[in-house]
Amino acid sequence: MSESYERERQNNARLDELSAKVSALRGVTIDIYDHARNHELIDSSTETFSSMGTQLKGSAGRLGRMAASGNKVAILKLSGILIGAFLVLYYLSRLMF
Repeated sequence: MSESYERERQNNARLDELSAKVSALRGVTIDIYDHARNHELIDSSTETFSSMGTQLKGSAGRLGRMAASGNKVAILKLSGILIGAFLVLYYLSRLMF
């Protein structure tokens, strides 16, 4: 009887050890998944900002050509956009700091 009780106790101890290892493995797997998901989010954000930069360069080029044509209305629009952008950035910087 005593021998069977000892074996049962050893089995329970090993089962507890195995359960702890499975829990640790589950935690590592979840951490890897979270890290991969965060990396995909960073890549997506980088692509979005890159696309925005390209669009901004195209818009600046079109505004420059419009202003170079000598059209007074175009020059006023360009000046208004530049002043508006400066004011927005100024107020945003005041809110941040």
